[in-house]
Amino acid sequence: MTNEEQNFVEITDEEGNVTQCEVYDIVEFEEKTYALLLPVDDESEEEPELIVLEYIEEGEECFFQNIEDDEEFDRVCEYIETLAEEVEE
Repeated sequence: MTNEEQNFVEITDEEGNVTQCEVYDIVEFEEKTYALLLPVDDESEEEPELIVLEYIEEGEECFFQNIEDDEEFDRVCEYIETLAEEVEE
């Protein structure tokens, strides 16, 4: 698999809908790793919404997991926003 192929993943939501996403970035925060994913098949005219999932590596296996804790999710999103602000400066 080439690096370009590795930058795209398919995720399935709770209703079974499959979304193809580009892996925008992987960030470390509070001793966990999170994946920032951008949907690539979004046909709306709006900017696609960033999807944030926990990124877990077990041996050679990698997978994404929903962030179930609302407070953890909020902290991660705030951290990502500060990173985005730093890049814009």
